[in-house]
Amino acid sequence: MQRSPSSPGPRWLALSGAALLTLTACGGELGGGEGGGSGGDATLTIGYVTPQTGALAAFGEADAFVVDQMEQYFADSPVEVGGTEYQVEIVVKDTQSDSVRAGEVAAELINDDGADVVLAASTPDTVNPVADQCEANGVPCITTVAPWQPFFFGRGGTEDEAFDWTYHFFWGLEDVEAVYQDMWGQVQTNRQVGALWPNDPDGNAWSADFPQAVEPNGYAITDPGLYENGTQDFSAQISAYRGADAQIMAGVPIPPDFATFWQQAQQQGYRPVIATVAKAILFPSAVEAIGPTADGLATEVWWSPQHPFTSSLTGQGAQELADAYETDTGRQWTQPVGFVHALFEVTVAALEEAGSTEAQAVADALSSLQVSTVVGDLDWTAGPVPNVAKTPLVGGQWRATEGGEHPFELVVVSNSEAPEIPTAGTVEPLPR
Repeated sequence: MQRSPSSPGPRWLALSGAALLTLTACGGELGGGEGGGSGGDATLTIGYVTPQTGALAAFGEADAFVVDQMEQYFADSPVEVGGTEYQVEIVVKDTQSDSVRAGEVAAELINDDGADVVLAASTPDTVNPVADQCEANGVPCITTVAPWQPFFFGRGGTEDEAFDWTYHFFWGLEDVEAVYQDMWGQVQTNRQVGALWPNDPDGNAWSADFPQAVEPNGYAITDPGLYENGTQDFSAQISAYRGADAQIMAGVPIPPDFATFWQQAQQQGYRPVIATVAKAILFPSAVEAIGPTADGLATEVWWSPQHPFTSSLTGQGAQELADAYETDTGRQWTQPVGFVHALFEVTVAALEEAGSTEAQAVADALSSLQVSTVVGDLDWTAGPVPNVAKTPLVGGQWRATEGGEHPFELVVVSNSEAPEIPTAGTVEPLPR
């Protein structure tokens, strides 16, 4: 199912909740000092903002691996721009899963650490306040792992008024809506959907957009209203779903909240035929924390070892990169590995395309950049809106393994929106 780019819903037109600090503009030459660095050394400082602790910590599990890999790569392969080789320094800041802190640490990167380019990943709670800081201070910014609508419309962007310094790559709500409906259609249901929407930028965006996408196709949504992150009692939501006989469940909760909800749903006798859950069950660690009842839960898949793409920096395919992660960390591959890696691919491609370390030149290069990465082919000239390049999306279902290397495996079961990514099965209904 193809849909036009979604318009901003009334619940999420406001700017990010993080306080925007007014700072001195920094839109000059990157890699300051003679030859681009202090003391005559040509050095570029890349800031990276990520939730490494707190409720969103699962999004940051791959950060240490990717940053270590990139530091080793840049040590062997300095970035060459305009005939000058630049050493690369990566400065990582933890948001502690707090949107206000995300804005604060972005300001630290700009003012205190002299970041020439700022990267950020993982939910609008992270990327929006970071992007707002960079936009206010004239610093090139590249973000990912948040649907493009909250990033763009949620920060006040319009198709007539784009941003000057902040650029994003990821899929959109139109893609996840299509993927979820494809998975719903693979099992027999009554087309009644129970919606679990939190009162955060993701929940506001999804709750505003999902009904207009799925109701014309015969689905009815039971929406008990937005709940606060950290809720400990989901009895009201579960009662509403049971009352509507919602055989489909959909939501975008944070991992600990979904674990609480799902445990209470089992205890109170709510067992849908299919549960499509964004954000909360993207990661093996989050699924394992739920336990045996996670078997059969479905989610979107933005990146996997089966994705047929290659890194423009290291030459690793998706499978090679996932294998390297597992070998290095001893943990199961996780989706952010590819996207955090791609942030650095885009950074280098923009610098090389600019042919200059001047901040405006880098931002201009980003506005029209086309680059093939380990998460797919990115094209900022293709839209759907200015400042955004889209990535492919498929759907997956967690399957418990018997005697396997890992307790659960994420099986791709829907590729209707990205047929270049192979499936390995079809949707199976949850046990009821």
